[in-house]
Amino acid sequence: MRDFLQSMDDTLPGRFEITKEGIVHDMTAGIGPHELTTLRLRKRLEKVMPDELVAHTGAPEVELEGEGIMRRPDVMVIAWADMDVPGSFDPRTLIAAIEVVSHSNPDNDWVGKMRDYPLIGIPTYAVFDPRTGTGAVLTDIHATPDGPRYATRKDFVYGEDVTIGEWTISTDGLPRYATPDSPES
Repeated sequence: MRDFLQSMDDTLPGRFEITKEGIVHDMTAGIGPHELTTLRLRKRLEKVMPDELVAHTGAPEVELEGEGIMRRPDVMVIAWADMDVPGSFDPRTLIAAIEVVSHSNPDNDWVGKMRDYPLIGIPTYAVFDPRTGTGAVLTDIHATPDGPRYATRKDFVYGEDVTIGEWTISTDGLPRYATPDSPES
């Protein structure tokens, strides 16, 4: 699958990821609230984290070849030193992965990544959902009959402070997606 994705690079629009279930193709480009949320989260985290860490929002992906999973979190909390590698990042070097739920494919973040991230060893997974103004931080990977899963889930509502790893940030002012009956739509 990885070879196929590399051959499709720059020929098809959107973003591809390899999951435990197959290939996910997100054809939509990020929309305003998604990109603004990602930017605000990155900046808020970097204000409270030590200088040797970064809240990275770009390429490359994280990949655990043995599991056949290649993902690109919206924000990756990682040490600068762990970024100096050829190819994809080792997901086990991430401190946290943060996702802003896609308007067009929310199951990718709430189901697929909730399954894949503990499987590839990402210790903290934070989900921000602009559709509902809510989210969750998942931690404490443990073994289950269906594979590794997060044991602890802390839900939050936009406006509350949220702790990701060792750092607490505000969720005040995070944008929401417009709904069909809202004045913004």
